[in-house]
Order: sequence, then C-alpha cells, then structure tokens
Amino acid sequence: MLQLRHRRDSTPATTKWLNKFDENLEQWPHLNELVHCYTTDWVKDDNKYGHYESIGTVSFNNQIYEGPDTDIETEMRLANARRSKAEDTTDDDVPSTSGRQFTEASVLKHFGPSPLPAYEPACDWENERSMIFGQRISEAPISHGLKISVKVQSLSFQVGLVEPFYGTICLYNRERREKLSEDFHFHVLPTELQDANERRGIFYLDAPSASVCLLIQLEKHATEEGGVTSSVYSRKELVPLSEREKQKLQVWSQIMPYRESFAWAIVSLFDNSVGAASGGAASPSSPLAPSVSGTSSHEGVFEPSAKITLDGKLGYSSGSSIVVEISNLNKVKENYTEDSLQDPKKKVHKPVRGIFRLEIEKHQIGHTDLENISESGSVTNDSIDLGDRIADSALRKLSNNGSDGPQSSNLKWNLYDGKEFSGNGSNAHENPDFGVDDFQAFDFRTTTRNEPFLQLFHCLYVYPLTVSLSRKRNLFIRVELREDDADVRRQPLEAMYPREPGASLQRWANTQVAIGTRVACYHDEIKLSLPAIWTPTHHLLFTFFHIDLQTKLEAPKPVVVGYASLPLSTHAQLRSEISLPIMRELVPHYVQDTGRERLDYLEDGKNVFKLRLRLCSSLYPVNERIRDFFLEYDRHTLRTSPPWGSELLEAINSLKNVDSTALLQFLHPILNMLLHLIGNGGETLQVAAFRAMVNIVTRVQQESVDDAERNHFLVNYVDYAFDDFGGRQPPVYPGLSTVWGSLARSKAKGYRVGPVYDDVLAMAWFFLELIVKSMALEKTRLFYHSLPTDEDIPPMQLKEAIFRCIMQLYDCLLTEVHERCKKGLSLAKRLNSSLAFLCYDLLSIVEPRQVFELVSLYLDKFSGVCQTVLHDCKLTFLQIICDQDLFVEMPGRDPSDRNYLSSVLIQELFLTWDHEDLSLRAKAARILVVLLCKHEFDARYQKPEDKLYIAQLYLPLIGQILDEMPVFYNLNAVEKREVLIVILQIVRNLDDESLVKAWQQSIARTRLFFKLMEESLVLFEHRKPADGMLMGSSSRSPVGDGPASPKYSERLSPAVNNYLSEASRQEPQGTPDNGYLWQRVNSQLSSPTQPYSLREALAQAQSSRIGASAQALRESLHPILRQKLELWEENLSAAVSLQVLEITEKFSMMAASHSISTDYGKLDCITAIFMSFFSRNQPLAFWKALFPVFNGVFDLHGITLMARENDRFLKQVTFHLLRLAVFRNESIRRRAVIGLQILMKSSFYYFMQTARLRVMLIITLSELMSDVQVTQMKPDGMLEESGEARRLRKSLEEMANESKSPNLLRECGLPESALMTIPEKLTENKWSWSNVKYLSDGLLLALDSSLEHALLASVMTMDRYAAAEGFYKLAMAFAPVPDLHIMWLLHLCDAHQEMQSWAEAAQCAVAVAGVVMQALVARNDGVWSKDHVTALRKICPMVSSEITSEASAAEVEGYGASKLTVDSAVKYLQLANKLFSQAELYHFCASILELVIPVYKSRRAYGQLAKCHTLLTNIYESILEQESSPISFTDATYYRVGFYGDRFGKLDRKEYVYREPRDVRLGDIMEKLSHIYESRMDGNHTLHIIPDSRQVKADELQPGVCYLQITAVDPVMEDEDLGSRKERILSLSTGSVRARVFDRFLFDTPFTKNGKNQAGLEDQWKRRTVLQTEGSFPALVNRLVVIKSESLEFSPVENAIGMIETRTAALRNELEEPRSSDGDQLPRLQSLQRILQGSVAVQVNSGVLSVCTAFLSGEPATRLRSQELQQLIAALLEFMAVCKRAIRVHFRLIGEEDQDFHTQLVNGFQSLTAELSHYIPAILSEL
Repeated sequence: MLQLRHRRDSTPATTKWLNKFDENLEQWPHLNELVHCYTTDWVKDDNKYGHYESIGTVSFNNQIYEGPDTDIETEMRLANARRSKAEDTTDDDVPSTSGRQFTEASVLKHFGPSPLPAYEPACDWENERSMIFGQRISEAPISHGLKISVKVQSLSFQVGLVEPFYGTICLYNRERREKLSEDFHFHVLPTELQDANERRGIFYLDAPSASVCLLIQLEKHATEEGGVTSSVYSRKELVPLSEREKQKLQVWSQIMPYRESFAWAIVSLFDNSVGAASGGAASPSSPLAPSVSGTSSHEGVFEPSAKITLDGKLGYSSGSSIVVEISNLNKVKENYTEDSLQDPKKKVHKPVRGIFRLEIEKHQIGHTDLENISESGSVTNDSIDLGDRIADSALRKLSNNGSDGPQSSNLKWNLYDGKEFSGNGSNAHENPDFGVDDFQAFDFRTTTRNEPFLQLFHCLYVYPLTVSLSRKRNLFIRVELREDDADVRRQPLEAMYPREPGASLQRWANTQVAIGTRVACYHDEIKLSLPAIWTPTHHLLFTFFHIDLQTKLEAPKPVVVGYASLPLSTHAQLRSEISLPIMRELVPHYVQDTGRERLDYLEDGKNVFKLRLRLCSSLYPVNERIRDFFLEYDRHTLRTSPPWGSELLEAINSLKNVDSTALLQFLHPILNMLLHLIGNGGETLQVAAFRAMVNIVTRVQQESVDDAERNHFLVNYVDYAFDDFGGRQPPVYPGLSTVWGSLARSKAKGYRVGPVYDDVLAMAWFFLELIVKSMALEKTRLFYHSLPTDEDIPPMQLKEAIFRCIMQLYDCLLTEVHERCKKGLSLAKRLNSSLAFLCYDLLSIVEPRQVFELVSLYLDKFSGVCQTVLHDCKLTFLQIICDQDLFVEMPGRDPSDRNYLSSVLIQELFLTWDHEDLSLRAKAARILVVLLCKHEFDARYQKPEDKLYIAQLYLPLIGQILDEMPVFYNLNAVEKREVLIVILQIVRNLDDESLVKAWQQSIARTRLFFKLMEESLVLFEHRKPADGMLMGSSSRSPVGDGPASPKYSERLSPAVNNYLSEASRQEPQGTPDNGYLWQRVNSQLSSPTQPYSLREALAQAQSSRIGASAQALRESLHPILRQKLELWEENLSAAVSLQVLEITEKFSMMAASHSISTDYGKLDCITAIFMSFFSRNQPLAFWKALFPVFNGVFDLHGITLMARENDRFLKQVTFHLLRLAVFRNESIRRRAVIGLQILMKSSFYYFMQTARLRVMLIITLSELMSDVQVTQMKPDGMLEESGEARRLRKSLEEMANESKSPNLLRECGLPESALMTIPEKLTENKWSWSNVKYLSDGLLLALDSSLEHALLASVMTMDRYAAAEGFYKLAMAFAPVPDLHIMWLLHLCDAHQEMQSWAEAAQCAVAVAGVVMQALVARNDGVWSKDHVTALRKICPMVSSEITSEASAAEVEGYGASKLTVDSAVKYLQLANKLFSQAELYHFCASILELVIPVYKSRRAYGQLAKCHTLLTNIYESILEQESSPISFTDATYYRVGFYGDRFGKLDRKEYVYREPRDVRLGDIMEKLSHIYESRMDGNHTLHIIPDSRQVKADELQPGVCYLQITAVDPVMEDEDLGSRKERILSLSTGSVRARVFDRFLFDTPFTKNGKNQAGLEDQWKRRTVLQTEGSFPALVNRLVVIKSESLEFSPVENAIGMIETRTAALRNELEEPRSSDGDQLPRLQSLQRILQGSVAVQVNSGVLSVCTAFLSGEPATRLRSQELQQLIAALLEFMAVCKRAIRVHFRLIGEEDQDFHTQLVNGFQSLTAELSHYIPAILSEL
C-alpha cells in the first residue's frame, strides 16, 4: 500500500520559508514545482521492499539426551520450578501480534514443533533478501551525524549579576575560521527578572572533529558615559557592587535599548584525541571532552552533571549531558571580528571574573529522527544490539554521508514484542527531550553538501563587518528589506527574523553599538526571509545611527548619520566581502544608477562600509544554467514562448554541463520537471527530456560518493519524493514507457541510438521503478475515494496500448539480458534483477494475468537447462518474483492452472539440482528453504488452511524427487538437508488425503519416500561431542572447507554460519533479562569476560593444527552463542525425528486400512524407519512420543512385524530396547521396559508362546553385553557391578513385575490395560505373567553370568578354576541359543586345553557335538536316532534334552540351524576323541568312535571307516594294556577343598571336589590354591590351611582369617560297598573295562574318643566320609560343588579286622587271578613277593602281631564282645592260611636266585605262627 510519510524535516521551524509575501506562485510554474517538491508529503510504497510480518520467535527448550549429563532433566525440572512468574510471561503470555495461538485442533495434530524454525533459527528475512543479486535495499532519507543541544544554565560574576546579559552561540570551525551554523540567541536576566523556561539551541554536526567548537559572544546594554563601566566585571579585588552602582545599572539597562559587545569565549567540543573517530562515541564517558589545544582560549572546569539521561528511549542514543563552566570569559577590549579572535598578535583580552555555565548534551541522530527505518513493515529487525535496549554507540554509528544509515549493523536480534517501533514514520515521538520552542540552528553546510535539497529554505544572512568614519561615534546600523526605492517613506517588508523566541517577523533589525570609535566593528548576524521572486528593485537598506550614551532629560535618541543600499538581484549570491559607500540622505530611486549622481556621500564617496552576505536558498539556484532551464520551463508551461520551443531544448541540453553539486542540490525538482515534459511534451521534447534525464541520472550514479548499485539519492527520489505531481497532471508512466520503448525498438531494428542506450540499460532500474511507482500512484488515486478504507484496492487493468508498449520494452530488455549474459557482462545480471523486480512490483499493482504474460515471456526465452550464467539469472529472476506476497496466488494462462509460478519454480529448481554447477545447486536449495521460511514465519499465513494450500502448492516437488532419486542422491549433505527440511515441512502441513495420494502410486515410490525419511533421520541426528557410551560416535566431525567458509554447524541452515560469524564479531555483553528467548539451566555461562573474535579463534585453530573444523570453530564461539547453537541443533534433531514419527504413524494407520500401496508382506517402510529411529541418538521428547506409536503399530501390524521375514527388524528392535533399558535417564529406561512388554504381548497373541522372542532377547542381550560396560573399578582396585548392569537388571525385573506395570504404562502415556487389550480379529486374552517371569529370569541369568565373567577379568589368568566356571555359566545361561551355547562351550574347551585338563576339554567337545546331534535328531535329518543321543549322554550327562524345541526357534538372521550340520557334529566328536585319548580315558574314545561310524556307513565312506576301525583297534589294545599293568591305572587324583572366610565371597563355607592330573600330590595342590587365594586377601585378612581332615565348625573359626581345608579323596565305584570295614585299595576294583565316571568320593580320618592324639590300635577309631558332587567327573569344569556329605564311624576292633581282611583279600586276589599263559609268570612273582614280604616278615610290628598284642592280651580283650572276638580270630586264621598257600605257590615260581628270599619267608612265617600261638592256641592245629 502506498503510504503518505511526513517529510521528516530537519529544517528548523526557525528557518522554514513561508510564503510571507503572499506572492502568486502560479505564474512561476517552476517555483510552484519547487515548493511542491519540498513541501508535499512523501509517498512511500510499503510493499516495495517486501512485506513481512514475522510471527514471534519460537522459543526453544533444552532437549534431554542420554549421556553424561543426562540428569539435566531433573535440573531443568528444578530450574523451572524456581522460575518466577514474572519470567514466565516472556514466553507465551504476551498477546502475540501474529495470531500465533492456533486453534486447538491443529495443535493436537502434531507430535512436535515444526523442524523449520530450528533449522533456520536466525532466520533473518531482510538478510536473506539482501543476498539476492541486485537486491534493492530500502534507503532511509539522508541524515547527518550528531545533534548537540546547548542550554544556558547561568552566568555569575564575582561582583554579582545585576543587569541583563544577552548573547549568541554558534558552531565554529577554528581551523577553517568559518561559522558552521547560524546564531542561537539567549539572554540571562538578574535573579529578580529571571524567566523560567530557557530554551535550548540544537546544532547539527557531521562528525566530531577537534576543530569544531562553540563560539559564545556576550553582550550587555551599552555602557552609560560616566556610569558604571563594564570593567567592574573584571576587577581583580573582590569588591561587590555597591547598592548605588547596582541601582544605576538597573535603571540604565531599562532606559538603553541598544547593546554593546561584552565578552567572548570558545568551548572546544571534542578532545583532540577523539578526533574524527567513531561518531564521537569512542569516549562515551565524556562525550564532549575538554580541549587540550594550544590556544589558551579557555580553561574550562568540566563537571559531569548528575543529570544523565539514560532513559533508554530508542529515539536517540542516550547522550549524557555535561555541564561546562566557562571561567575565563575574555573581556572585549576593543571591537573585534571573528577573525581576530585567534590572532596571537592581538593584545590579550582581559579576563572577566565570572563563570558562565552551559549544559551541553550530545545526541546521536536517533531512529525516530531518521524516520522509522524499519521500512519493510517488519518490526523485528531493527538493529538493537544484543538485546540491550539502549543502543550501544559502537553499533549504531552512522557513517559520514549517512549512506549506510543505521543499517550498518548486520547483527539483528529479533525482539518479539515490536512495541518500541510504531509503524508510522511521523515525528509524533520526536525526541522527548527536545521542547517545542527549542531553537534548531540552521546548518550552513546544508547549502554546500553534494546532495539534494529536501527542505524548503530561502533566506539571507547579513553580516555587517566594519564602518570606517573620520570621527569617533557611537555607531549602530539598522538593516531592512525594501521592495522598491520609489517612495522613501514607504514601510519596509516584514522580513527580519526576531531574536526573541516566538515573535513574528519584523520590519528591521539593529546591530550592536560600537562605542566611541572611528572604525566600528560588528559581529552581528542578521537573518531575513526572502521573497520567492526578486525584482531588480528588491534591495537591502542600511541606516547608520549615532547615539548619545548619557541621560539628559529624557532617554537618549539615535541620530541618523547616513544610509547605504544593496540590490538583491546583483549581490545576493556573492560570498565575498562587499564594500558600499554611505549616502547622507535618501532620495527616491536611490538604488537605480540614474539616481546616483543626485546622491551626496560621506567620506568623499569612499566605500567605507564593508559587509558579507550568505544566501541560503533551495528555491533560487545559484547556477545559471539551471536558472535558464527553470525560466524556459516556465515559458513553455505558460505557453509564453514561441511554440517550437527550441530555447527549451537548448536549456534541456545544457543541463548536461551543470556542475555536479548544483545538479545534485536541485536534483528532485529538475527530475520532476523533466518527467513533466516527458509526460506531456511533444515527441521532440519528450525525447530530449528523456535523454537529458538519462544523462543526469547516469551522472548522479557515477559522480556521487555512494558506489551502491542503486544510488542513494535516486532511490530516495523514487521511493519518497516522486509523487507523480500529486495527481495534478496525468501520470508519467505512459509517456516514459513510450519514449523508452521507441528507443529500444530503434535499437532492435538496428538504428544507431548512441551511448544513451547503454546508459538507459545501466539505469534501467531507476526508470522501471519510476514507471511502477507512477502506476501505483494512479491506481491509488483511481480508487482512493470510491473504496472504504479497510478494503484492498483491486488490481488495475493496464490499457491495451500501454501494456503492449511495456511488453515490447520488456522483450527488448530481455533480449539484451540474453545477449549480454553470453558475453559475461555484469550489466546483464543487474538488468535481469531489475526486470524481475518490475514483475515483482507489477504483481501488486496490475492485473496478475498481465504480469503472467511478462513472466511467461521470460521463461520462454530462458527455458530448460541453460548455460551457467543464464541459469543463474533465471534463478535470480524466480527468487525475486517468488519473494512477492502474491506469488502464492499467481494464476496461469488457464484458470484451472492454479499456480503458474510455483510449478515453474519447482520445475526449475529440480532442473538446477541436476546442473553441473555446484554453486547453482546450493542456490536452488537455498531459494526453496527461504521461501518456505517466509511462509512459515509470516504472520499472514498462519491459518491451517493457508498452510495446507501452500503445502499442496509445493507437493509436486516431492513427486519429482521420487521420480528421479539419483538427482537427490547426487546432492551434497548440506543441500540434502535443505531439500529434506523442505519435504518435511510440506508433508507436515499436508492433509491426509494428499498424503494417501502420494503413497498410492507404487510400492517402490512409497519405499523411496521412506528412504527420504531415513535420510533425514541420518542427516539431522544430533550427536553431542561427549557421546561416549553406546553411541559410538566420534566427537571430531570431519574438517570443514577451511577458514574461508566457517561452518559452525553441519546440521543447521547455512545462514546460521553467517549469523554466528557476525555475532562472534560483536561481543555479547552477558545476557539481558529477556534478550534471549531461551532458557538454559546452566547459569555459569551468563557472561564470560574474554572477548571472542572469530579471527582470533580461527588463528588459534590454525595454529593448533585442528584445521578449521566445525569442532574448532564451535569451540571458538562465545559460550552463550555456543549454547544457542547446541540448543538449536538439538531442537532441530528432535523436531525432525518427531516429524518423521508423525508421518510414520499416519502411514501405519493408512496401511492398516490397505488404502496405500506398500509391501504388505513385510511392511518394510515401517520396519526400516523404526530401525532408524532406534539406532539414532534421540532426545527424551522423542522417546516419549515414540512408545504410544510403537504400541499402536504393533497392535495394527503385529502379525506382520513379528513374522519370520522380519527377524532382522525384530532383532534390532529388541537390541535397542535392551540398550535403552540401560539408560541413566529413568524416563527413557521405563519406556524401554514398556517396549519389551509390547513385544511380549505381540508374541503371546501371534505365536501363543514366547520361545522365539526369548531366543531373540538372549541373542541381543549377548550382543549388548559386548557394548555395555558391566563392571567398574572400586577404589581398592577390585571390580564391581557397574551402574549400567544394575539398571539393566532393574529393567528386566520391572518387565515381569505385575504390580508396577499399570503405573509404568500410565507414565508412558499408554492405557493401563494396554497389555491386556486383545488385538482385532483375536478373541481370548493370551497374556501370562508367569511366562513373562520365566523369560525375565532367563535374561537375568544371562546378565548375571556375563557380569560374573566380567568381574573375573582381573583374576582370570591366575584363578583358572573360576575362569572355567565363568565360561561354563555363560554356556548354560545362553543355552536357549545353540550358537551362543556352542560359542561359550568352545571358549571353555580352549581354556581347559590351556590348563591341560584334557578330560574336561573333551567333555566340552562332546557337549557341543551333543547340541548339534540333538538338533539334528529333532529335525529328523541325519543318521542318528534318540538312542545315539542317550549313548552320548552316558559320556557327558550335561547333554540335556531341553534344547530341541528351542533350537528351531533360534533361527534368526546370523544364528541358528545353518551351522548345525552332521559334519560339524562329526568334527566335534573327533576333537573329543583326540582329547580323551590325551587324557588316556580310552573307554570313552571307544564309545565316541562308535557314534562316528554310522555317519561314515551311511555315506559309504569306506576309507574313513577303515581309519575308524584302526583307531578302535588301538583303543582296545590300550585298554588291555591299562588293565594288565601290575600297578593299577589312575587317570586323576581328587581333592576335597573347603573354603571358610568372607573374603572368599560366594565360595565361603562351600566344599568342592577338585579333579587334578594324576601326578599332583597333596603338597602341590596346597601350594597352588594358597597362591591363588593369597592374592585376594587384603591387609585385614590372612590365609591359613587347616592341616587335617576333621570336620570344621565354621562358626568357631577366628574372624579375619580365611581357611582352606584340603584333603585327598578317593573316587567310589558305582557298585562299591561303602559300609565294608576293609581298607580300600583301588587296584583291587579295576576288574573290567568300565567308564571312569565318578560322582562319589570318600576319605578316612583316624581319631580317638579319649582325646589323645597318639593311641594304640585298641583306641584308634576311623571315620569314613562320603561326598556326593553335583554332576560327575570328568565334567565340563575342574571342580564340582559337594551337595551331600555322609560319614560312617568304625570302632578300633572293626578297624583291625578290616585291616587284616584287606590283606587277605589282596593275597587271595593275587593267587586266583587267571593268567592267560605261562609267559606271564614274571609280573605275578614280583607282586606276590611284594605282598608276602609285607605280610609275614616278623619285623612288621604294625602287622598281624600288633593286632594280637592290642586286642587279645590284657585289658582290651575283656572289653571285646564275644562276637567281635570270634570275628577277629577267624580273620587272623584265614589270613595265616592264605599266607601258607602263597608261600607254596612262591616256591613253585622261583628260580635259583630267589632261594634265599624264600627261606627268609618260610622262617618269618614259622616265627609269626609261633608268636600268634601265644594268643590263639588253636592256630597250630589249624595250620
């Protein structure tokens, strides 16, 4: 909309020219034009620079991620609780201007916020637009530097202030000795006459400079002759004025109206040191520092006053006022001129003893002064640095020529309450400090600057300098302006500006009185208003008066001395000094030359009166050519010149030669007049005016300081000043386009058109903008009265002829772009942008169909893929047009073609992504994102239906991408992100019907769509640098592309990088209260002191050789910015994930109703996305939203998702759920538990059992165990269970906890009955808690065994027993999964082989073979049957029967039956065979080989069979050999070990039986075990070994000591009679080949009942202890725990009988042993000799003899029961009988060499018999 803007006028009211003389300006069209040009309101098109009402900034919250700082969630909860209500309002309670409160319905629809705001958090629409090539930048009207206001506070003298004082203050440049401004008049009255309101003077200044100062001149009433002279004020001694003196002064000052000069001073405004630095702001503490210059002009005493106006108004940068006390006023000794002030040769003026106080304040020209700059209609981006409401001067400095305006700061913070800026440009709130009657001093430099005049001023300053007369006088001058000199008595014009504020113009003005001097000097400034048109008779008249300074009877009267006159027209514009003669008296016509002779002059007609003039006028051009042009223009307009108008043509042509300053100053009126001629002159004039205009515009563009593409002055003209004659004449655009069009056509036809043509092209922007503005003004005026104010003005239909003309012009210009682009000329690109802007502007003015013609013409010319330059132009063109608001409604040729532009845009952008030029690809992606941001953040498009419409506009883009995915895949990551954000944004706002259509086309397309979703999860995943655990992400992101293009963030929009590099140049000054719209928990980061500059950071990064990687750059950021960056990134990641989740849920719903095309067998779209979700690092907000969806999806599609085809998916899901179950963050961990329960539920309903899920979970648990650290180091160096393991255990327990389940479900946003609800199509509830508990226990077992194994890590190498047990437990825990079961068994097997425990290793191999065999038998493939498995179980009882059912369930990808083959079984059987033969357990080997033989038979592998049988032969021979050995064969020794003591941990108070190699003696195992366990003792514990095998009472042991009790034990045969009192000799039982499988062991312990340690046989009792182990040896481990221990006691006599019976049995055994042939005699002889020697030699006192002496003699014999006596005697008799037989046999066997030994035996036997006969007489008869 076009808006009237009040012309913000820095012409003070005090200077403004008003047509005081009521002249009729109509007769002077050019004057009329000038006055209009300066006084009408500006018309500004608000839409021209884009219109954008931003919605409030979205506020971000911290996302909570699992990681080291995961407890941030709790912190935030606390922090939020602490936030006071006041802070709360910052977020959303502020009523939003944007209508951001959506309707409820649309809010509920989305899971999370839109990803776009987080992707473009620093979205700065202005900035994005300014990046477009040829972008138009809105210029503010010109303004200059500083304002200084001066207020007189007081004047005091030592002697007191009695009379009034007057004075002037002006800006003065000391070096150039020139006045910079007009005078500001003030007066100081004595206290009793004081008037309250003293006004201020306001001075304007370009830039601070040391030479600029305030010149202050004081005057008082002229001194009375003989009265009190002014020297009293400079008296040295302190004598106050006497009452009489006071009275005289007061009376006299009332009588005497005329004043004399009294004193002067110079106040330097800027310190030398500040110089012309930055806007004077370099030393904000003292904006006006005292001067340290060489002149002794004043030593000011400065004291900063208490009044510091920091009231933070944005109106101006708060200057602080300073009170300056000027203590050395220089007394005026003689009359002086300004020039003499600084002349050192002059006598020093006497100082006045007094103090003059000024209050000086410096103001930056603030925002309201510059007109509300935020022209774009956006109230957000005014450069307010870092939220400080008081603008910091460093940011706000306006450069000298004001050309870059307050927009010099690029750092824009979006303040979301646009309250400070009122939209109107009016001066309603001009600086609140400046009162209405403040005097704004006219700045003389306005007339010399190279810039257009913007205000109307027209006045003359007269400076009388000196009058030299021959006698002394008291002289003063009266100045007046007269119209003619005909009538001397006629009153002068009222033209003089008064000195008192508020008075009207006066007829004359007086100077000061120069007292008693021949050469009178003056320094008055007399200002008068001029008439608009001067005639030759307008003149100034000076009258010279003498006045007596004494009072006689009445007040003194002035006496005329003479007159002088000065015609205006000849002298007004002169700057130099003028000298005039003085006439004695006036006669009529005294000005004209004819009257000169009649005049009588003083001083012989010498020019004795010198004066200077200064003309300040924006009406009267000093330049003659311009005046000529104005004159001819008038004549032409008023039709007073001859009709052919050649003078006008000459005048127009001679404008070329006007010097640039004059041209610039009158630029606006000249352009207006030329346009007027173009609009309604004849053709010749039109062309001439057009050419002149082109010439002028080109000169302005080239010659002005400003080198912008669009010259500042011209922009200001088009944007503000040009108003198409305010509707007083027909609009200009038809004429302009015709003239230009015909020129373009002549060129097209090949005529020579001269250089003007190229100039027009270069300046095309200016003419196009003029044409457009002219149209806009016409349209507004057409409808202005007829429409109600709030209605939009309908578009204007251009007349056919004009439209055709514009089309042709446009076509010609297009051709130029095309031609020149190919030559690579930059002009082409600029022209291209101008054409785009033409269409842009026309869209809001004329009928869109007409614009459509233009746009389609363009696109026809530039169709398809073009050369890079052309393509770039085309993109810029589209970019500019799409920036227009109405782009969304742009029609096509045919009404059904909804939006021509958007479809073209999509087409072109897609083409560009395939373009070989990479920079174009990036540009295309950027265009799209910026466009969507514009829609998204624009308050006008916030309604859901708007959003939907926009989403549908862009929907075809997704189709294009899906059709040609390679194009997408060829983009680099940054562009992919841009495209994906766009896709997500479009889909977010689509309705379900459109989505269904997108998914209905084909399965492949739907799949590709979800591929895009997966890509977005990958590309936007947020990885924290510190993500160690489970994320496996590296903190170093790849090095960026070097310091040239700093990338702080890969994930966010490229614009953020610019924003951050800008922001890091500005140093944030801490956080203001609500400057940032985000809350961070961490408070320490509020304001670090060190400044961060990007350059330093880069330098550091380079030097530390990190390269400018994103990481290094990030670290270089100010912590506050770094926090923002992280906040944005994590919010982006969260928003993207939630968005994809939302899409997935919709998809799942639609798939349930089969309304879309996808692979219903596997639902791969859903599974792929879920796998992607789970495997990425997601924030809590996402997990919260995920599980309700997860539940929903499994309810709808459980049967498909749980099916075999989706094993891989299921496995991943279970893995990630278990992974989440380890998280520290409780909220996430609980959700994982729910997730597991949802899987269980599906398992129950679709498979009726959980075996398969159990297998899955165990597999994934085992995988997780390798990722999770389950142990942690305790301070003492031992390991303990880690937090992760504890949390996992807790989760697994909660999973089966029926009572906690409802609360959990509620917390996670699911209905409490979620687990019980029966899915559709099923009827009964299958959920069973007991099953869940079983599953959970299985998993806990696996966890515990893994944990135990991990805890052993430190002692693994030392304590091999524990290590083997660890592997064994793992093997058992993972038994449901054959692969894992086998894996751990093989680990165990290896461990045993390292320890050389061959039998145990062999058992492991057998167990593995057993697993495989069972699986094969269960599947019925293979050669074995159940009998074979039973045979195997005899060897290794651990081969259990459970495995069969689950082996098949365990077929999961990478696991399962594929490995369970006959070959692998045979392989492990052969390994077992090899290991058993190393252990010399040959009977096992035989059984194993018999299992291998059927395989070879079924395969007819005869060679293998032959080998097997050879092996069998060898095995049986080895067994024979073992059996025939005289020394019986033992395969191992066994020891019982008891553990007592708390340092043993789980072993405490347990007994184990250890199986050790057969050569390990008791001493060896003691040493081995004490070595293992000593290392586990700490300082407080010692290790003791209990030396005997008696029963230990654990409670009676010493605390602090750990005990080991180690006893050798014997294995018990299966059929052995343990109650037998015989001593056990193992070799007696090796009767036949039998498996050496033992699970019972015994040991005998002798003891006495009388407490003595040593005792005879008669007191010696014996305890036999039998131990039962858990499982049998050889087992899978080296030690088995004792589960049962029984003991028997034998009395002394039973002991004795047993001992004798044992020997008898041994001998008999030897005698009866059947020997196969006679060759076997030798071994028999040896064993016989050994037994006999121990039995019959008499010296063996412990033998038979000692039994007799113990039991059959004396007192013991009486204690025996008769039955016992009988048994003892019978045993002895039998023993002797067997001995006798043995001796006989011995005799048969011996040869010569053994004769002596035989004799000894016989003798021994005889003497033994003799000895025995003492106790048993019957013995002799028996033998």
